[in-house]
Amino acid sequence: MYRFSVRSRHASGRGSFSYPRGISRGRRQAKPIDVRAFINKAVDLPPVEVIAITHRFTDFNIDSRILTNISQKGYLTPMPIQDQGIEPIMQGNDFLGIANTGTGKTGAFLIPLINKVLHDNNQKVLIMVPTRELAIQINHEFQGLASMLSLWSAMAIGGTSMYQQRRSLESYHQFLISTPGRLKDLVNQRLVNLAQYSTVVLDEVDRMLDMGFIKDVREILNQLAPNRQSLFFSATMTNQVMSLIHEFSHNLVTISVKQHESADTIEQDIVTFSGPEDKMDKLHQLLISKEVEKALIFGRTKHGVQRLSENLNNRGFRSDSIHGNKSQPQRQRALLNFRQSRIKVLVATDVAARGLDIPDVSHVINFDVPESKDDYIHRIGRTGRANKKGKALTFVANF
Repeated sequence: MYRFSVRSRHASGRGSFSYPRGISRGRRQAKPIDVRAFINKAVDLPPVEVIAITHRFTDFNIDSRILTNISQKGYLTPMPIQDQGIEPIMQGNDFLGIANTGTGKTGAFLIPLINKVLHDNNQKVLIMVPTRELAIQINHEFQGLASMLSLWSAMAIGGTSMYQQRRSLESYHQFLISTPGRLKDLVNQRLVNLAQYSTVVLDEVDRMLDMGFIKDVREILNQLAPNRQSLFFSATMTNQVMSLIHEFSHNLVTISVKQHESADTIEQDIVTFSGPEDKMDKLHQLLISKEVEKALIFGRTKHGVQRLSENLNNRGFRSDSIHGNKSQPQRQRALLNFRQSRIKVLVATDVAARGLDIPDVSHVINFDVPESKDDYIHRIGRTGRANKKGKALTFVANF
């Protein structure tokens, strides 16, 4: 029987994991990304300042039917970005929300925009996101918050049938949720008239630019209604992100509820290994621990992720994978099975590292060291969400 003895390794104090037998802490040494140094740096952060919530959902001038849907989804009080963001969005301001991942950004823009369209059915909303999975997740959230309101959405994402998306776009809808590449294709085919959209949301702006969508995003924004309301949400800010936002916004209201680069609910540490077989054996030992209830494992390449998932299945673990070589239905099925705990382990490339809200992920495991500090932050942000505790472990070679 293996167990974890956990002592905090985040802002509230120094500590470490007591790993299953055979997993030990390694000596400090230089790595392409110094994960050890980054984790230790997090230890020295000042105590987290608790952000006071000043509103209840009922304090906002929101239609009572939306409030009913909010309550049915189990949302009791607003998250900080919702608490501070809903009012200025309802007032029609352009808006920039900066917050850690997993802090309620989707609700912060969907709630006021559903209310906006509900009271003016001529309004149309475009929501742009970097990945298909995030688009599907936002669409699912929309369906819950807009239940029984006669409001409809369409999706335009890659990896799915263009014919089905054409039919969806031809159907009556007020919300279009899209990825930039597929949206640009549909615009070029004259299947989407961007001038009809009076509100635009760019979620995970930083990730869209990281993925090389800057040209597509600029072309799309330039074709939208000139008097639109523009909303931007991001976890990190760069000069390029700020330049884009200021270029396409007016009288911008900026709200930041970001506290640290990684949530203080995430305990971080490393697992050292001496070779490929040792690495696989130690992952096996981790996954059979009772502490690991639901694990999201990140690998660097599509082929490596697929091989790792197959290896885990051969060892008796309920595992699946998502990566660029899988079709969209295959990726959706794997995510659904993971969300509903039909599988315990999901192995993924960084396509899953941004924006996804998968409940109750107890562990994020970086089987391959991420390529950048930002990738590390966004990977581990898949655990420790909604004020729950989570653990992030990174495999580091000890040779």
